[in-house]
Amino acid sequence: MSIDRLSDHEQRILDEVERALSRDRRLDRRLRTLRLSRRPDLTQLVSYRPRTLTVLLLLALSVTLLVTGIVTSAPGVIWAFAAVWPVTLFASFRLLCRWSEG
Repeated sequence: MSIDRLSDHEQRILDEVERALSRDRRLDRRLRTLRLSRRPDLTQLVSYRPRTLTVLLLLALSVTLLVTGIVTSAPGVIWAFAAVWPVTLFASFRLLCRWSEG
């Protein structure tokens, strides 16, 4: 890759792109107010509303992985269970919260 100056054609294209981006007010506002935070945005995770079928399928998958992991002692199956189980618990908890709201 060359580190020389851009050709006239490339410079014109770059100028056009910069001009088009500078006209986008919404993008300009988002870039000015962009803040990098250490905490992830949990609003989508908190508003997650699983369906009953989803939770039942996750529970069935978790139990299947648990039994398979106990029988075979295969590390891959145990790690798969370790990955699916917290998701299952969270989805079950969110479903119970939704049911208890009325």
